[in-house]
Amino acid sequence: MRAKQMTVRGYAPNGKGGVVKSKGTARLPVLEGQSPLGLDVRKPPWLKVRSPGGTNYLRLKRLMRGQRLHSVCEEAGCPNIGECWEAGTATFLILGDVCTRACKYCAIAHGLPTELDWDEPRRVGEAVAALELEHVVVTSVNRDELGDGGAAIFAETIRQCRRHHPGCTVEVLIPDFKGSEPALRVVVDARPDILNHNLETVERLHPWARPGGRYWRSISLLGAAKRLEPAMPSKSGLILGLGETAPEIRQALEDLRRASVDILTLGQYLRPSAQHAPVARWVSPDEFAEWKRVGEAELGFRHVESGPLVRSSYHAAKQARTVHAGGVGEIRQIVDEPSEDDVVPAASAGERVQLVQIQPRRRAANG
Repeated sequence: MRAKQMTVRGYAPNGKGGVVKSKGTARLPVLEGQSPLGLDVRKPPWLKVRSPGGTNYLRLKRLMRGQRLHSVCEEAGCPNIGECWEAGTATFLILGDVCTRACKYCAIAHGLPTELDWDEPRRVGEAVAALELEHVVVTSVNRDELGDGGAAIFAETIRQCRRHHPGCTVEVLIPDFKGSEPALRVVVDARPDILNHNLETVERLHPWARPGGRYWRSISLLGAAKRLEPAMPSKSGLILGLGETAPEIRQALEDLRRASVDILTLGQYLRPSAQHAPVARWVSPDEFAEWKRVGEAELGFRHVESGPLVRSSYHAAKQARTVHAGGVGEIRQIVDEPSEDDVVPAASAGERVQLVQIQPRRRAANG
């Protein structure tokens, strides 16, 4: 295996007041005989979507700004934002919009967050009620500087959604909480209707693509969640097109089933900027359809949502009403291995925090 390196200077996400510098280099582990796709390569026709701008889309956008809320749909540049927001559904991004990790595929800004908004759960609950949502998805950035990783705010957001809009089903897409079972228990005890944690990629690519994350930590976190609440459906997802092979994909799916994951999502990786990992290949709709068949017919997932534009919350409302949990799996205890990439909680005084800060944007000479 070889690695191709590219110059990294940083990028400025829309609405951010600074330049976000990449953590390390966007080097893609490329198997012999493969070559990553350049930014100027045209996308295949199955990846073309209409630009958003309908009535419900604009209404939801105004509500997000008015309540000072964030959506992962906007922050991560989801290709389905027009379809989902027109249908009146959205995925709320809590715990701010700056992440303490720098995953090579993710468009969300990374750096050191400066605040913790305890009023955010109430505002999310009120927004869910104002939109009259039947199903809401709540996710977050990683907050590794917090002792519980933000678990308490996740739990309060679940409670506020139910308080303000009873009958709405609530799905949470959680970080790994650095493998903390007490933090996981806080979220599970709030009884979300679906608990999701994305594996994102195969084991070989994991150390490179998800600095700070761990392949087996993620899988075993899902297994531990099922042990804590067997009746709660669990969910995970992978993005394809980072250079993984078919045997590696199947192995990842088999490992997720060992943790009794019920719902699987598979989608195409789309490169957010030149500072992110290149796309290794375009995965065809036929290949996605075959992985859906394998996942459901051969491996036993209760439901597989698989397609080029599929993301974690795509068609989530239907899944919440049709998929039932399959019980406890073979993997039940959280397995973890510490690494120098970890960000230590702020409470650990005297230890070095390894973070990449958001650099202030310099004013133009004529500005």
